[in-house]
Amino acid sequence: MTILIILIVAIIIIAIVLTVIGVRSQNFDESRLLNERLGELNLDDAPVELRKLELSLPFQERVIYPIARKLGEFVIRFTPQNAMSSIEKKLELAGVSSNIDPTIILATQFIALFFFGGIILFVLSIGSLGWPFGRKLLVSLLFGFIGFYFPNMFLTSRINRRQKEIRKAMPDALDLLTICVEAGLGFDAAMHKVSEKWESQLSMAFARVIQEIQLGKVRRDALRDMSNRIGLPEMTSFVAAVIQSEQLGVSLSKVLRIQADQMRIRRRQLAEEEAHKAPIKMLVPMGLLIFPSLMIVLLTPAALRLMQSALGGMFQ
Repeated sequence: MTILIILIVAIIIIAIVLTVIGVRSQNFDESRLLNERLGELNLDDAPVELRKLELSLPFQERVIYPIARKLGEFVIRFTPQNAMSSIEKKLELAGVSSNIDPTIILATQFIALFFFGGIILFVLSIGSLGWPFGRKLLVSLLFGFIGFYFPNMFLTSRINRRQKEIRKAMPDALDLLTICVEAGLGFDAAMHKVSEKWESQLSMAFARVIQEIQLGKVRRDALRDMSNRIGLPEMTSFVAAVIQSEQLGVSLSKVLRIQADQMRIRRRQLAEEEAHKAPIKMLVPMGLLIFPSLMIVLLTPAALRLMQSALGGMFQ
């Protein structure tokens, strides 16, 4: 039993370290960090040594992060291709595909599996609960599988938050595109202007489209890829309208203005829908938290008075 507890503690410690590194890798921009290190090392115009450059990186990026990546690559060998494609699609929709690899997500899933399962098994082992070991192991596996799906829940939350932000910003962005096009700019220049003026997920998507066009991709293909990376029906409708106006020779400014009006109506409808959902969502905290507290505060003095009265003697 002592060896089992030591093994569980070691697994938990490793899981915590790798989980922290996996989360930190989300905001870690490797190219920016390497450029900063190269700039620092080139201040005296001395030749750059690869070993010195690697040693200048933090410990987690030099040692622990590659270990997590290797663990993910090992897990890939036993993962179906459909699951890998699903993870890559979710990373694209979440907008973090440039910072997080599918290997990191897979490694995090198995780390969470052992972490939650190990925590529950450790607590049940040192507790005074008289369960047999098989039942404890079964409960630990149940919580472990719940932890296994936590990274997917995180990606789903990021996708919903990103899509909500893009949906909210689209009417204003299309208004700015319309103004730029009516002022004489081309569609590519108007998208570049929008990406320069704003700092949002939508402006980043526009900037990526401009970069792909500059690298030689056809505009309609770049726009379709942007629509697939965002996954919003509103963006799909906007891209289809722009492509059709380009193919049929329709006035682009008129198409953009119509699309902006439709997006604004859609945004207002979604806001009204959320407002109608609010009373239903408030029922749960009111029924479980607010109403019981009010009942305790209001009825406790009356109950105490009844217990002290003659009526209270009937229950003694």
